[in-house]
Parts: sequence; C-alpha cells; structure tokens
Amino acid sequence: MPFGGNDWLSLTQEPTLEPELPICDPHHHFWDLRPQSVPYQRYLIHELNADIYSGHNVRSTVFLEARSMYRADGPMEMRPVGEVEFVQGLAAASASGVYGPSRAAAAIIGRADLKLAGNVGAVLEALQAASPNRFRGIRHNVTWSPDPELENRETEGILANTDFREGARVLTQKELSLDVMLSFPQMPELADFAKAVPDLSIILNHIGALNRVGIYANRDDEVMSTWREGIAAVASCPNVTVKLGGMGMPFMGFGWHARTVPIGSEELAESMSPWMNYCIEQFGPERCMFESNFPPDKVSFSYNVMYNAFKRLSKGYSDSERAAMFHGTAARIYRIND
Repeated sequence: MPFGGNDWLSLTQEPTLEPELPICDPHHHFWDLRPQSVPYQRYLIHELNADIYSGHNVRSTVFLEARSMYRADGPMEMRPVGEVEFVQGLAAASASGVYGPSRAAAAIIGRADLKLAGNVGAVLEALQAASPNRFRGIRHNVTWSPDPELENRETEGILANTDFREGARVLTQKELSLDVMLSFPQMPELADFAKAVPDLSIILNHIGALNRVGIYANRDDEVMSTWREGIAAVASCPNVTVKLGGMGMPFMGFGWHARTVPIGSEELAESMSPWMNYCIEQFGPERCMFESNFPPDKVSFSYNVMYNAFKRLSKGYSDSERAAMFHGTAARIYRIND
C-alpha cells in the first residue's frame, strides 16, 4: 500500500518523547495541486500545523523550494520569485500567532539558477525583495545519475562548471546560503566545489541522498562504502553542514512506505542510526540538523514517530550536542531568532 496517507499513518500511535525539547525543523515544503503521482497533493499551513503540533516542541521551521507557485509569465529566470512571494504570505500568517506559537517558514530558501553566473544577482535581489525579512538563500538541485529511474535535474559535472561557480560566488557576496540536493556518488564533486568557495555556507540535504533502488538495488556493501567516502569528503569542508533526514523517501530503499502498518519510532531509530550516526561522527553535532523533509518523508512515517526516532537515536549524545542537532545548528545557519 504505497503512500498510505493520514488514515494509514494513524494506525501507529505513540506518546511524544521529551515534548519540551526545542526543535527547529530546517526542511519542509509547501505546495498545492501537485500531480497525482506525488503523494499529499496539498501541503499548506493547515497541513503543516497538523504535523508540527502533533506533540513535539517545534518552535520554527525552514521552507525549502519545491518548484511550486512559480509566476506564470515573465522571464524564465524570474519565475521562481513567485514561490517566495507565496511562502512569504504563509509565513506572515503563521507569525500572526493565529495558528499557534510556532513560526512556520521563519526562514525561506528559494530557487535561482547559478548557471546564470554573475547575472544571478538580479534574481537574488528579486527574491530578497519578495521576502525582506525571511529569505536566507537558495537551493540548487544538482542531481545527476546514470540511473534512468532517477530524475536528473542537472548535467553531469555541473558543480565544476565555471558559470555555476561564479553564480555561487555571488551568493557568498550577498551573504546567502546554498542548499544542495544531489545523488550520493556526486559528493566528492561537492567537496571540490566547497573548497573552491570556502566562504559560502553550503547545506547538504538528506544525508547526501543515499539511493538503494534501481541500479543501486541489492548492492548495499558497495553503496555504503561509496556513501561513507562521500560523507567523509564533504565533512572535511568546514563550510558544509548536513541535514539528517530524507530517509523516508522511497528511493532510499527502506520500504517503509509499503508496510501494512506504519513503522514505530524504536525500529525506525534502529534503522536510521548507522547512517545518521556516521554523519554526526564525521561532521560533528554543531554541523548537523535533524530535518523532517515533509511531506515527501510523510509517505513512510508520521511527524510524531519521526521526531521520536530522532530523539531515541540521539540519546547517547550530550545535552548540548542534542540541542545543536534539534535546534541550534539550524537556527544559526538560517539566522532564526525564535
């Protein structure tokens, strides 16, 4: 039963662990009227609130670009500004306090094409104007893979592209950050890129986008070795932080979305631990942040179960280390005062 929805998720209920622990969720999306092939076609302020108020102390969130609500006309490079305009309105509604104390989209990460090189500056200025108080940077999805089942979002080797790197330097000049989504074999390329722009704050999404399906199915030893080498390479760059999450997406290969009854937090923590603990070991807690990646990860588990799992797997760390991974790192990187 893929993509079981809220009724399916309700089959697994748990009390919230450590409900007072402050959380900044550094990665979620808003969208409406997505294609029917995408689970949760609508995910706006009410849907997010149903999740973040399910028991945990989520004080703030960060919106990540989702190719949603683009402008219908005008120059192509400027159309993503429509998404930031849209999310700025949702964030303002949340900030009114009408929906509760949490501040949704306290930071907004938009979309701009770094291949525009120096010309990306005009797009960044328009994005900043659309959200003067919340816009913090962009995400550029550089995913490229030889796997025909994976949607390529860029050409092979884009991180070494001269124009792309020039665009990244414009981000640095404007004191903006860069979120990166890729395919896990690309991580050494990201490390080379990060060294070329050492003053740019780079955030690696979803533990480096592990993939265990398609051409990577039934190759766990090889995949884990390649993934670990990539994580170590990126972690050696002090300007990169990593988001601990995204593991509920089906391409990660855990199969949780296809269960008759959703997974519980104890088993989920046990399954996630080898991967997330390796990231924490390499990056250090001060450069790690637990993320929801909702609604994409919502196909596999509920928000309450997910954060319970994060709390279980992080029990061996000190209070200050856990505070960083659940709140402090995200608040610092995205400049959130909550």
